[in-house]
Amino acid sequence: MERAAVFDVDGTLVDTNHLHVTTWWEALRQAGHRVPMHAVHRAIGLGSDDLVAHLLGEDRDKDQDEELSAAHKALYGQYFDRLPALQDAGRLLRHLDQEGWRVVLATSAGGAELSALRRAIGADDAIMATASADDVEQGKPAPEPVEHALELAGVPAGRAVFVGDTVWDMQAGTRAGVRCVGVLCGGIPRADLEEAGAQAIYDDPAHLLASLADSPLA
Repeated sequence: MERAAVFDVDGTLVDTNHLHVTTWWEALRQAGHRVPMHAVHRAIGLGSDDLVAHLLGEDRDKDQDEELSAAHKALYGQYFDRLPALQDAGRLLRHLDQEGWRVVLATSAGGAELSALRRAIGADDAIMATASADDVEQGKPAPEPVEHALELAGVPAGRAVFVGDTVWDMQAGTRAGVRCVGVLCGGIPRADLEEAGAQAIYDDPAHLLASLADSPLA
């Protein structure tokens, strides 16, 4: 049977979490919202609408949501030509592809942003498909993004592993019934990832690649 290796992108394969923190913080600041950066960091990994709701609450002026998202996109877009892949991210995907894994990305990014992320990783030849939050009704921590990735791969949950860097990733993967692997390069503490469902945790893609023989991706 085929196997699927599903990967989050921001903070997992590309070192972008703190760029997102800074640009979301600035977008919020410009709109008159004082939100601590540590709170923004904990919300990274949610889709734009869910992130704004998480940070500002349900009683916010929801008419402002699109403006906040657009401001973040404009600020973050300034970095598209220099997004830094995490060490060995591309090598990890290529190795798994060569070992027979169907590699699928599960991300809330789309359009030009997703193209920039894929350029940074530089392993398009190893990526079978991409599941975007735009393709589902609910983003992470709902299971739909991971479930959609499995549909694209044509692989059941029991034959899949999901790698991510946030609590939202681990919750989504657990709810989808897949084994979850956490990485620390997104800045979320090990204990939080474990509590959310991570069955194994590595420092970053390079650490996971070096440890594959003893990992859930063996």
